Amino acid sequence: MAYIQHFSHQSSEYLQYRPMYPDELYEYLASNTQNRDIAWDCATGNGQAAVKLADYFNKVIATDISQEQLDIAIRKENIYYECCLAEKTSIPSSTIDLITIAQALHWFNFEEFYLEVNRIAKQDAMIAAWSYSLGKINSTIDSVIEDLYENILGDAYWPKERRFIDDFYSNIPFPFKRIKTPKFKLQKIMNLEMVVGYLNTWSAVKEYQKQNSLNPVHLIKEELEKVWGDPKKEYVMEWPLHLLFGKVHDV
Repeated sequence: MAYIQHFSHQSSEYLQYRPMYPDELYEYLASNTQNRDIAWDCATGNGQAAVKLADYFNKVIATDISQEQLDIAIRKENIYYECCLAEKTSIPSSTIDLITIAQALHWFNFEEFYLEVNRIAKQDAMIAAWSYSLGKINSTIDSVIEDLYENILGDAYWPKERRFIDDFYSNIPFPFKRIKTPKFKLQKIMNLEMVVGYLNTWSAVKEYQKQNSLNPVHLIKEELEKVWGDPKKEYVMEWPLHLLFGKVHDV
């Protein structure tokens, strides 16, 4: 749970510097869900996914373990926020049409969470879990960011759960009938300041600071500035999205 606290303490930075999931993703999920009464967005964070799902579903229940994240979450009249564990909610049984988990499944107790999913899901409910791995700009800039990611931080500061993302969610438990999906990606136009802000949202950066009283981003900042050039210059950063989608009950 220690790593979860890093997300709570940087809620506004997440909202400002992290990329948004593509609209095409929500359209795909909604169009492949039989009923659109209630969706559960689990580990909703700042409500990024919940607010988009609210355009397609009559009601969205959005839960998160962090009250700080929920305090800044985007409000909408058909979104109902609740602070609770993913594995234990107050959602009534057999009421949910779609369960979504964005960039968070790897943190859960899989066995307990999937018991909760099966409890609250309707007979024809769908489940979607997705993550995005390391973003790319160009080979020169990418190599500097990869140095921070792999060499400076690495396994010493990234939690072991991070490897599920590095493996594109290919090895994460997902005991449902998988459906083959289209490929999706995230994109964000970034200047140098925004990229530095994005790097500072990494949980491993916060862990490094906690252990060493030094921001590791400073160790690459000079080289990053050098390869970036004009700090106001903007590049498109792109993250591949890895989606697991399936039927909760195999009927």
